[in-house]
Amino acid sequence: MRIAILMTNTDDSPFSDQHPKDGEKFTALLHLARPDWKTQVFSVKDGIFPDDLNGFDGAIITGSPASVHDSDPWVAQLMDLIRQMVADGLPLFGACFGHQAIALALGGKVEQNPGGWVFGRTESQIAARADWMAGLPATLGLYAAHVEQVTQLPKGARILTTCAACPVGGFAIGHAVYTTQYHPEMTPDFIAALTDELADKLPPAVLTQARASLTAPADTVAFAESIARFFEQAVARD
Repeated sequence: MRIAILMTNTDDSPFSDQHPKDGEKFTALLHLARPDWKTQVFSVKDGIFPDDLNGFDGAIITGSPASVHDSDPWVAQLMDLIRQMVADGLPLFGACFGHQAIALALGGKVEQNPGGWVFGRTESQIAARADWMAGLPATLGLYAAHVEQVTQLPKGARILTTCAACPVGGFAIGHAVYTTQYHPEMTPDFIAALTDELADKLPPAVLTQARASLTAPADTVAFAESIARFFEQAVARD
């Protein structure tokens, strides 16, 4: 399996330089489930887009501190590419910014979270279990770091995971689109470091809750398996 990773993370700070880039993180995540899969990273936030996706079995859109409402040319180009990938039936997974970008590109709505930051390990409930989600627990724990969320689904989408702080925690469209608002690619060490990095920017109550939440493990391996099964099942249906 060969997967294109569309890297949207615009963080070029010294903190970012101390940690693996998102392309590396998602490659490592996939390799938890399928060590032999190949990936190629495209830094779309720098305007570097694939010329042709015909040689790929699927694509992943990463998270980003950027907003899907930003006016940067690369964001508009990504929206066009999302619509093209969906029209072509290329299996597509999106996380956080990627989840929101897919929703917005296909006619959904993305707005500010009413409660502000959602940060740290967050639990959501399985609202609908797609075939590829067979191994996920009914209560799913993943890391969160967002201030915007999908508030209206695109046509034909169904909610997969939900919680009070984020009603649309993830969705699917048919068998070729799978998303999550969360960050399955983040490791415990990275989210702990990110929490410290953002300590002065997070509201005190959010910071306290986030640090307390990190004592519990995330369902990283199970979620990695769900992504792998998603791509495998989508390709098998093609």
